[in-house]
Amino acid sequence: MKIIDSHQHFWKYEPVKHGWIDDQMKVIRRDFYPSDLLEVYHDNHVAGCIAVQADQTEEETLFLLEIAKQNEFVKGVVGWVDLRSAQIEERLAYFAQFSEIKGFRHVLQGEDPDFILQNDFLNGIAKLKDLDFTYDVLIFPQHLPNSIKLAKLFPDQKFVVDHIAKPFIKIGEIADWQKGMEELGRLENVFCKISGMITEADYHNWSYEQLVPYLDVVVGAFGVEKLMFGSDWPVCLVAGKYEQVIGIVNNYFDTFTSAEKNAFFAENAIAFYNL
Repeated sequence: MKIIDSHQHFWKYEPVKHGWIDDQMKVIRRDFYPSDLLEVYHDNHVAGCIAVQADQTEEETLFLLEIAKQNEFVKGVVGWVDLRSAQIEERLAYFAQFSEIKGFRHVLQGEDPDFILQNDFLNGIAKLKDLDFTYDVLIFPQHLPNSIKLAKLFPDQKFVVDHIAKPFIKIGEIADWQKGMEELGRLENVFCKISGMITEADYHNWSYEQLVPYLDVVVGAFGVEKLMFGSDWPVCLVAGKYEQVIGIVNNYFDTFTSAEKNAFFAENAIAFYNL
């Protein structure tokens, strides 16, 4: 079975730039390059990946594009561009020359929920479809209501929710998040990555059984045809090994059909990101 990891990161660690990596996450306070990931992918039979931005600069986007050019297993890049810029059309046209770039992301989880519906941000989102760029939605549960409004405003724009919208797994909250995810899942243009779960649980005491109710919700809300596998490597390393992350979904989807597993582990990502 072919596996595409739809969500991972590379970076040259800088303490100020990567200030979000706090003391509890110090295991990832170092550089992460393709050479670090190749062996992991070989051991876990992963054919390729999408490299996703972690720093909100065009410089990092170019850094990821250079990595993708030099490493065949990096199948695409989700970069960053200032969607609020008055020059957004010019910047998108510039990035459109790179076949490796598939879409963009802003760290919405760090913004007030109202940021999502600001006119300048909406103007940027409106420009993506013409160049066939996707948009990764990185949010917390409190951003779900406005994310639903965003997706409804642009029914022809392809959106994918990162990390199942980061529910509060550690404290077992599920009801409000479930309601929002079910509404998002009903929208044909919205997909979801099953990724980043163990880092929303207790880093040292999470269990598979604790994750199953959240997996049940997203499978019920989106259907296997709109879900994709993502590891969130190397961020996942603060709570577990790559083998554990992929083991969660291997276990959960074990009784699904071969066609369903192929869709989840590769085909949906290939189609969504036009790999």
